Amino acid sequence: MAAGLVISAPASGVGKTTLTLALARAWRNRGLNVQCFKSGPDYIDPAFHAAATGRASVNVDSWAMDRGAIAHLVSRGVDADIVLAEGSMGLFDGVAARGVSGTGATADIAEMLGWPVVLVIDPSGQAQTAAAIAAGLRDYRKGVRLAGVVLNRVASPRHEDLVRRALDDAGIAVFGALPRHAEISLPKRHLGLVQAEEQAEIGKLIDEAARFVAEHVDLDAVLRAAAGWSPQPAANGLNVTPPGQRIALARDAAFSFVYPHMLEAWRAAGAEIVPFSPLADEAPDANADVCWLPGGYPELHAGRIAANARFRSSLQSFAEMRPVHGECGGYMVLGAALTDADGVRHEMTGLLGLETSFAKRRMHLGYRLAELAAPMPGHQAGARLRGHEFHYSTILAQPDIPLAVVHDATGAVIAETGSRRGHATGTFFHLIAEDR
Repeated sequence: MAAGLVISAPASGVGKTTLTLALARAWRNRGLNVQCFKSGPDYIDPAFHAAATGRASVNVDSWAMDRGAIAHLVSRGVDADIVLAEGSMGLFDGVAARGVSGTGATADIAEMLGWPVVLVIDPSGQAQTAAAIAAGLRDYRKGVRLAGVVLNRVASPRHEDLVRRALDDAGIAVFGALPRHAEISLPKRHLGLVQAEEQAEIGKLIDEAARFVAEHVDLDAVLRAAAGWSPQPAANGLNVTPPGQRIALARDAAFSFVYPHMLEAWRAAGAEIVPFSPLADEAPDANADVCWLPGGYPELHAGRIAANARFRSSLQSFAEMRPVHGECGGYMVLGAALTDADGVRHEMTGLLGLETSFAKRRMHLGYRLAELAAPMPGHQAGARLRGHEFHYSTILAQPDIPLAVVHDATGAVIAETGSRRGHATGTFFHLIAEDR
């Protein structure tokens, strides 16, 4: 029987990912089979989980997915010794309006699966107050169980002692305390961590984190705190229709933000995925019946994309007869032009009239519910799609026919409607699931 835990915190930036990776690798080094998941819409962390465990990780999201879909996804952990779900933001942080099965909060997943929570607490600039925060989180919502805490970035033995005593008085277990250790900090950029595949030393970094955490955290006590868990058979799986039978998928450092569960669902439905690299000036597979450009960091490679004539011309030819769809960064590349952070305008593929700019950064962040006004690959007009948008670009022009009416999580209509022209479609949101 597998055992499950949720790794969470009071806020972002406290060290959840580092602790999750370290625990996963430390237990794997002991011969345990470890399965990770990511609660919420983050599409970067699952690749780090896979690097640490050797097993694919997927997202589970209570705003976008129903309980059947979540049960289907987590059932892959049935053969694991320990299952870790890494949270997003703070433990109870979600949107104001409930989605399919919750608000997107990590606490939803903890309660739904019955897994206890290990809190990562950063007591920098405080001492006993850290215990008050942990106690507040423990008592905030019935059905969410606190297993204990790991302290991160403690300043000194005296600091650690003060916090430990306060937590002990509150009846909260302390599994360990980590001194500050800059060498295991994971590199970041404007959309979060630098992607795992871009870091040649990621294995060594995770090994160092595992060694460090094993020295300061009682791994056996954390393991004992996990809840025994036997996944229940899901009545239904993901409601995902592949965009085509043979899918040409852009896949490189500029196009990598695609949810692993989507690719798995496409393959499970019988689709074949053929990757190609726009950065290497490759063309989409000539025998594919659809081309899909995920999001990523096209703004960091805009000059190179603009100069890659073979990629651009082949995509234009592809779109004359077959559908092409882009998500977020992929949508921007399907547009007319992209202006980078230095104010340099780069011509893109021109399949759509969209023009975007990073010269004046503006954050767009949040869940999206789109009602399609026209078909897009894999989905018919009228379909209700749930996704997540996160980028820093400004729309300079979006002249084509809107693809959808798009709402944020509060129900407000937003301007990022997506576009369609001929066989080309695009959205700013990354697709997570279709409403049943």
